[in-house]
Amino acid sequence: MGLTKTAIFNSQQNEIASFAKVLGHPARVAILQHLFKINACVCGDLVDEIGLAQPTISQHLKELKHMGLIKGTVEGTSVCYCIDLQNWEKMKEKITMFLNLDISATNCC
Repeated sequence: MGLTKTAIFNSQQNEIASFAKVLGHPARVAILQHLFKINACVCGDLVDEIGLAQPTISQHLKELKHMGLIKGTVEGTSVCYCIDLQNWEKMKEKITMFLNLDISATNCC
């Protein structure tokens, strides 16, 4: 399997691709939607809500946290997760700028 050549792309392109990748799994989308819906931190009830095994949920939470879209705090023996609103807004800005590229100048089939 070949290596990805992220070094040949600028930081904005790599960042948008990383956001797209982390949002590219329906379980992660479901987790984010659930966190927005409850508008609070969640401490462990995601297994019942999402319907996946705990190790699978943990892996998806790890990816979302790595991208900075969620943050976690330790409370006793559990970790509670919530949306990192500051990073969420940054992601929205960058993706919106990308999606709003001027297509009127495109003169293609």
